[in-house]
Amino acid sequence: MKQPDQLILDVYTSKAQADKAISSLKGILLGINLDGEVNEKEISELQKWANAHDALIGRNPFNEFMNVIAEASSQQIPTKETIEDLYWLCQKYENDSFYYNPITSDLQTLQGLCHGILADGVINDQEIIDLNKWLEENEHLNTYYPYDEIRSLILSVLSDNKIDDEERLVLKAYFKEFVNLQDEGVNEQIRKETEHINISGLCTSEPNVSFEGKTFCITGILQRISREGLKKKILDLGGIPTDNITLKTDYLIVGDNGNPAWAFSCYGRKVEKAINMRKDGHTIMLIHEFDFADIIDDMK
Repeated sequence: MKQPDQLILDVYTSKAQADKAISSLKGILLGINLDGEVNEKEISELQKWANAHDALIGRNPFNEFMNVIAEASSQQIPTKETIEDLYWLCQKYENDSFYYNPITSDLQTLQGLCHGILADGVINDQEIIDLNKWLEENEHLNTYYPYDEIRSLILSVLSDNKIDDEERLVLKAYFKEFVNLQDEGVNEQIRKETEHINISGLCTSEPNVSFEGKTFCITGILQRISREGLKKKILDLGGIPTDNITLKTDYLIVGDNGNPAWAFSCYGRKVEKAINMRKDGHTIMLIHEFDFADIIDDMK
């Protein structure tokens, strides 16, 4: 028989699993419905989500979710109303949840949103535009991974008011870093399409920086100012410049280095370490040196 402490732990773990699953489902539904159409591959991915979370079917409201998904899957052409019903159930669960964590749930919704967009292996213009709208409406996530990286990437893609095939591939390459599609055929298709694209980290768009008592690390070759000059400016503003990334590092300033791929990604050992730290829950922010220089100039 389990001890009382273990039973309590199981309850919290089960609740956390349920919260994560429903936030993920909410995002998938948003992603599927972005272009106003629901196709067979998208419903197939939804059914696979249900299969992957079969262990939770005994929890309320998972029995309702599974019934609605089964009904959708049995139809030749699933209706938009079915997707909206599932989304309503997700919202109802969140509103009734005592343990609901808005930030965690919103980030899980974002990952699910990317999952839904990627479900059929196609990213169209409307999905990108609507994803950008969702990001604009959820700017409270700006300091959290992967929101700030996705926001930077989407802003870069939309900056010239046109979306080309290479930019779609970059989005696929980035989304697949944290989206685990159940359809192996679509997975393989995306892997082949994006195998030549290297995504190792993205800088925060429109960063909000505070200096007093905050720790800054610099990497790469700076274009606008010497590294020692930038360290002095950081000190003058009350910040603490350091040479290495630690758990105390608040900001990583990334030198442009003339890299033509900068619009999508940045590279280097410190960047890789920072990204891994962020994935572990640390809130270190990556900032492009040009954005950082503009912030300092504005403060003058």
